[in-house]
Amino acid sequence: MLNIPLSTRSNRLIFLFGPTGVGKTALLTQLFTKNFAVVNADSKQIYRYMNIGSAKPEPAVQQKIPHYLIDIKDPWEQFSVGEFVKLADQACLEIRAKGNIPIICGGTAYYFKQFYFGLPTSPKSDPVVRSNINALVEKHGLPWCYEKLQSVDPVSAKRIHPADSYRITRALEVYETSGRPLSSYKIPNQAREGMNPLIIGLTRDKKELEERIIQRVEAMFAEGLEQEIERLMAMGAQEDWPGMQGIGYREFFKAQKEPTLGKADIMHLIIRNSRLYAKRQMTFFRTLPHVNWVHPDDTATLKGLLEPYL
Repeated sequence: MLNIPLSTRSNRLIFLFGPTGVGKTALLTQLFTKNFAVVNADSKQIYRYMNIGSAKPEPAVQQKIPHYLIDIKDPWEQFSVGEFVKLADQACLEIRAKGNIPIICGGTAYYFKQFYFGLPTSPKSDPVVRSNINALVEKHGLPWCYEKLQSVDPVSAKRIHPADSYRITRALEVYETSGRPLSSYKIPNQAREGMNPLIIGLTRDKKELEERIIQRVEAMFAEGLEQEIERLMAMGAQEDWPGMQGIGYREFFKAQKEPTLGKADIMHLIIRNSRLYAKRQMTFFRTLPHVNWVHPDDTATLKGLLEPYL
């Protein structure tokens, strides 16, 4: 075992990320079952009732290694990156207090970036302005609001998915509040004080990853994804619920609008959207500094990186 300075021992932290389908959960159960705890950094797994479409770790996995920030919100509730940073900080303190090492693990790239660098100094939410923006969504629809965002803040619009109502309305709120586009508020380019994680990025070649995505989506349908959607809709799920805007959920709402789309078409859409998302994830992850890129099957390299932590 390598020697780690005492000043570092109390502040140890691991980032483990990679694109959808790369094999993060499987790796956790192989290498991190002792003296570690996971802080979830997946924007869908924070939601209750969304287990299959979010690829949430099975209860057996969560029993082997404690997980934080899973099942903390209902699908109709908003969850901001600011909340993530705050709750992840709290989770890390709790994990360390128990003598364990926190692993920030997931696929939501901007969670990692803003946890590492800190949040931009954009204006705080204004309830009146937010109410006015929400009224615009009700009156004109989200696509109209997205077009408005494209006109006032094309940089942010390019970064935000057209179905992401929270981030669209937040960007419009910042513009209405300050007269400046959200994209003009820069994320700090220096790590937060005391932030010195071991950063592991998992990667596979394009063909291998695409095959795994296909297998993953097929497995989701076999495990009951359609039934999970039916239960959510029976609860009153709407397309504009934050939880329903993730891949694996929003495609079913598209099928509601286009009755000609059958099960095979929905599956194809989820696979296609997952491939595109994986590409965007990798583009974003590569902007993070000091990443050790490793194939998930390269256990020798992974164990070498982890030796000071074991």
